[in-house]
Amino acid sequence: MRTAGSQATDQEVGAAGRAPGAPVTSPGQRNPEKQFRPDIEGLRAVAVLAVVLFHADVPGLGGGFVGVDVFFVISGFLITGLLWREASATGTVSLRSFFGARARRLLPASAAVGVVTMIASALLLPPLQVRSVTMDGITSALYVSNYWFISSGVKYFGHQSLLSPSPFQHYWSLGVEEQFYLVWPLLIIGTAWLIRRVRRQTTRTGATSSVRPYLLILTLVVVVSFALSLVLTYLIPPIAFFSLPTRAWQLAAGGLIALTVGYWRRLPTRSAVPLGWVGLALILLACTQLNGTTSYPGIAALLPTLGVVLVIGAGCAGPSHGCGRILASSPMGAIGRVSYSWYLWHWPVLVLTPAFLGHQVGLPTKLVAVLVSLGLAVLTLRFIENPLRFADRVRRSPLVSLGLGATATAVAVCVGLLLLLWTPNPVGNGPAAEPMTITAEPVAPGSPAEAYDAAVRDVFAQVQAQVAASAYSEAVPSNLDPPLTDQASQQFGILTNGCLRVLPFDSSHPECAAGDVTSETTVALIGDSRAAMFNPAFQKIAEQRQWRLLMMAKAGCPITDLRVNQYFNTLAEEFQRCAEWRTEIMARLRAERPQLVVISSSRAYDANGAHTMVPGLKMYDNAWIGSLTELVQQLRDTGAKVLVLGPTPDPPAPIPLCLSAHLDDAAACADVRDAKHAAGITAETAATEAGGGRYADITELLCTANRCPPIVGNTMVYFDAGHLTREYSQLLAPALGALADRALAER
Repeated sequence: MRTAGSQATDQEVGAAGRAPGAPVTSPGQRNPEKQFRPDIEGLRAVAVLAVVLFHADVPGLGGGFVGVDVFFVISGFLITGLLWREASATGTVSLRSFFGARARRLLPASAAVGVVTMIASALLLPPLQVRSVTMDGITSALYVSNYWFISSGVKYFGHQSLLSPSPFQHYWSLGVEEQFYLVWPLLIIGTAWLIRRVRRQTTRTGATSSVRPYLLILTLVVVVSFALSLVLTYLIPPIAFFSLPTRAWQLAAGGLIALTVGYWRRLPTRSAVPLGWVGLALILLACTQLNGTTSYPGIAALLPTLGVVLVIGAGCAGPSHGCGRILASSPMGAIGRVSYSWYLWHWPVLVLTPAFLGHQVGLPTKLVAVLVSLGLAVLTLRFIENPLRFADRVRRSPLVSLGLGATATAVAVCVGLLLLLWTPNPVGNGPAAEPMTITAEPVAPGSPAEAYDAAVRDVFAQVQAQVAASAYSEAVPSNLDPPLTDQASQQFGILTNGCLRVLPFDSSHPECAAGDVTSETTVALIGDSRAAMFNPAFQKIAEQRQWRLLMMAKAGCPITDLRVNQYFNTLAEEFQRCAEWRTEIMARLRAERPQLVVISSSRAYDANGAHTMVPGLKMYDNAWIGSLTELVQQLRDTGAKVLVLGPTPDPPAPIPLCLSAHLDDAAACADVRDAKHAAGITAETAATEAGGGRYADITELLCTANRCPPIVGNTMVYFDAGHLTREYSQLLAPALGALADRALAER
């Protein structure tokens, strides 16, 4: 993936870093160490081609995303060499000049593409997605989009069938680069200051030319950052992928080459040439053998990183030999020169093309989109990048350069804010619909089991009839409840005043009692966020039946005690404090001795203790089935009856966003059921009954035989890609109450 930081000024592009111990040239001398490196320009071309073709879904390039790693190493090499040369000659770094050079080189083109992308998105995308994309654009203009994507739960390798990803998702790497530009000069200045403090000696100009302290600092950065990246790849993958602290080791690896360039230059050609070829082979191997199922960055990131180190290092000894001859060719150089603008344009063009054409596109159309983005990149280079980059007035004045960059950023942010104000709230344009209604009377205590079974069948039939009537609904009703813009309220509501625990390292749980807190009948609802979404229904049931309701749930933690098979997944579980939380919940239940425990949970867990959204894991894993039996047995040992609620659907996209894009065709947002759920429900039923519990397949409350509509009556069923809205949960209270009554009546 093309990154901003690998686009340096002409003087920086070829700078390999002055060899340790080499004399510092005077301003009037020509520094032979700062010759242009055409092989690095060609290496940029390799990286950007890999990323662009990967994003176009070209077969065989499943690991093309490693291009971003290539650019990180190149950036570290160029920028560290630039900063060290200045610090070793003067004892410090001119921050104003450094930041000015970055600003005039990077910000105008980035802001221009960002503005066009936001405006195009506002014209082509559904209103709710426009708001989301505009926020992405604003954070991208401020170069903090990588952390915005982390907080928004964006998954780089995630795919949604109904909604396109953000056209600003590629800006995450620019955020990493800009943050690197802020930190790296301070690191170099701090090291120079430390050298003066420790040695208390400088040259007459204040130079601190010893390279060893810088090597020590960068080695420390490599070790700490790589260790952090390795652990977080398994604990919190988005942070590992998107953040500067977990990517700094790759930038520092490039810096180590710059600081040891003298040693690389002393390599004989017969050694340097094969090293370069090995490095290029490692990069190509990563591009072709890695894919979206790879835990990344992790150990796998060593492959492209080491490859770039070898190519750049070998090029220090002979940039025109071996693979350097190919990398330095004219076609590769031409692609390298336009790579920054091509990176900026290729992703939004690819993402917005289906919306522009009105249908999904295949490989040929994607390749055409890639060529269109290349044309836009050439125009951007010709009319924005180069004119501002080489204008004498701008180059001579760091303040003018900084002002130019600040103005470009401010314009992009202001355009984004105006679009947020301008974008209308989406409202259904279909006729008003009647809300779902269910009539049910509680079965008299002491009634035979058949009476409870009949009550369950009756209420399920009522719900199923209304679900079926909505399965192929077209226009979104004008009285949709809740409104499409109610996501924030829904997300806050599921937290239920802290009864859904969401923070890592937190294994405690408040009392979370509702209903008649003095009642002798206690019902406990336990699980993860899929349990918390049923809390509105069970609160209503508890109030009607005068029960004491306990709600105990923790997001991201399986309620079952899975056998964790991998060391790093064990760390993930410890990070979440899932085991400690489960222990506390079981102790609470043994002390409270509820009459009924209701279990609801995501089925996206397996023996690795992770969600199925992690590539390579399966739903309804055998470990989940076995641990479910054990959990039911443990709960039964407390004297409680146990009711396990079956799985709920996982729509293919966040429902409010999808509906805002299909206001005339709500059925397009329906989830299609497949055989895996039927087989999983059969296995879970047997597992629950083996433990002495009762299992409830609740599919009919949400789906027909093969479709799960996003709207039933006038009620939106989900507020995201799988959690029920508060309103629909409450509507299901009669059905869930009948299930609870039947479970309590179990002999």
